[in-house]
Amino acid sequence: MAIESRNPASGEVLRVYPEMDAAAVDAILAAANAAFRRWREVSVRERARRMAKAADVLDSRRERYARLMVEEMGKPIRQARAEVEKCAWCCRYYAEQGPAFLAPHQVPTDAARSFVAYEPLGVVLAVMPWNFPFWQVFRFAAPNLVAGNAGVLKHASNVPGCALAIEEVFAAAGFPDGLFRAVLIGSGRVAPVLEDDRVRAATLTGSTPAGRAIGAKAGELVKKTVLELGGSDPYLVLADADLDRAVAACVASRLINGGQSCIAAKRFIVDRLVVRPFEERMVARMAATRMGDPMAEDTELGPLAREDLRDDVHRQVLRSVERGARLLLGGEVPKGGGAFYPPTVLADVRPGMPAADEEVFGPVAAILEAADEEDAIRIANDSPFGLGAAVFTRDVAKGEAIAHTRLEAGCCFVNDFVRSDPRLPFGGIKESGYGRELGELGIREFVNVKTVYVAAKPGPQAPATE
Repeated sequence: MAIESRNPASGEVLRVYPEMDAAAVDAILAAANAAFRRWREVSVRERARRMAKAADVLDSRRERYARLMVEEMGKPIRQARAEVEKCAWCCRYYAEQGPAFLAPHQVPTDAARSFVAYEPLGVVLAVMPWNFPFWQVFRFAAPNLVAGNAGVLKHASNVPGCALAIEEVFAAAGFPDGLFRAVLIGSGRVAPVLEDDRVRAATLTGSTPAGRAIGAKAGELVKKTVLELGGSDPYLVLADADLDRAVAACVASRLINGGQSCIAAKRFIVDRLVVRPFEERMVARMAATRMGDPMAEDTELGPLAREDLRDDVHRQVLRSVERGARLLLGGEVPKGGGAFYPPTVLADVRPGMPAADEEVFGPVAAILEAADEEDAIRIANDSPFGLGAAVFTRDVAKGEAIAHTRLEAGCCFVNDFVRSDPRLPFGGIKESGYGRELGELGIREFVNVKTVYVAAKPGPQAPATE
């Protein structure tokens, strides 16, 4: 079987890669495990120094890697550059903060000395998606390599060039041979890699069904996992919201990366008192979006990553309209080549429609009307997903209270759109997954949190308990 890299803007096959056979995968796992044994003995500060070098490599090759992303999955060039820059930021963040996050800390007890240490686990398997082909990988790799682990990447099959380029970054930054490697295999061959005793943990970013499969297999094997899965993020627009600010943030979130983001705004839950002006402003702003060649500097919306994915989005739109949604904008597959889909706005969306119940992975805005603030919160939480959420209101204290205690999601923003930040933990609840990436918590997901207890001088002993 071959793995193809195909340009979604033109349909052109860019390159064909042979799928690795079992022997090649075994050699990669052996090399990763051997590299880990050496790497864990390297000081955290030296690991951090090399991660800072990885940031320099990304900076120096920004244009090359940005163009690779555009070619393989259709991301507009300006967004691709920003993705490379964010990866460099993440590397520098963990280069600067990693040693402090991993430093042992004392815990006062009856011992002469007791402390908690953070020790690496070993080889971590990363199963990553195509939508942010560099960022999704680096937000896993940067903290984990600083923590002393090794990484084996099974990337999405439509971005093999990106997988190999990331491997190249760490090699150029001076990381040990074999410490971070990509395996070019199909999704059907992930389970045997996870089953290998040399793999100690796994992380997956992808669909909820994929997460269930990896989580079930890892549970059977008693291996730690972090799962960042799908989302249908609600954005609540309350009656007192600044509509211009709300619409600008809502459209930006819905269209970034062609709407192909787990934390993109997907359900716009608008108070009935302002729903009509919100619809008008959203349609106007979505209609003004420049769709076209993703290599063009002024393009805001490129193609979706594959034609089959575009067709799935279109079917969700058609089924929603058939069930009563009003089509305010878009909703038609453009003529010509490429996997393009126009900015689309649906109003009067209700439960029972794909636009309300499913994750729509494309530039489609679903507007749901709420009777009032309480109804908006109810609608927002009435979802199997719980990745991100946002609330727009002029009453910042009220917005903070809703975000803090009322919305069922891992990341809740007030008067802004949801996005990941190396400094803050990122992840979801419910069917959006579990565990956290980024921030201080992210670097501690795949470590052995070890208690070390040094007994005091001989004397009266505490009663024996477990």
